[in-house]
Amino acid sequence: MRRNRQELPQAECIELITRSTSGVLSLVGDGGYPYGVPLSYVYRDGALFFHSAVEGHKVDAVRADGRCSFTIVAKDEVHPGEYTTYFRSVIVFGRISIIADEAEKIAALRLIGERYNPGDDVALNREVGKHLTSAGHLQHMLLLRLDIEHLSGKEAIELVRAREQKHLTS
Repeated sequence: MRRNRQELPQAECIELITRSTSGVLSLVGDGGYPYGVPLSYVYRDGALFFHSAVEGHKVDAVRADGRCSFTIVAKDEVHPGEYTTYFRSVIVFGRISIIADEAEKIAALRLIGERYNPGDDVALNREVGKHLTSAGHLQHMLLLRLDIEHLSGKEAIELVRAREQKHLTS
């Protein structure tokens, strides 16, 4: 990273990933063109998990080349008078794949359900059960896993200065 002072520590990057709920998955698309698609996700143990339709441009790209990046913008505050934005973002690099194992698929589905409907175990169990008992319904959805190989985060210089100032006054 060119501006080292603005680089976020790895632990803070993981915290931003854990707290955020969406980002843009970037893949190699048709003809080698970049393909970016916004997605909701859940983070667990060094991996990101996504729910997906069985077919489509994203799935074709994943099957063709699993190398990818995922960008999360955790803060984007416009400051017009300063001609800038106060931002915090993380870019994850890794390999994405379709989860084939049914037990891992169910575990990923539960993670996503818990993330987006926290504290409602009854509804979560009902929803997961519906996917398992519907004739082949689990076969009509994909769950994807992005194994993180490395990541980097950055924040606006103004946020760095504010943090340094706070540290000096405490």
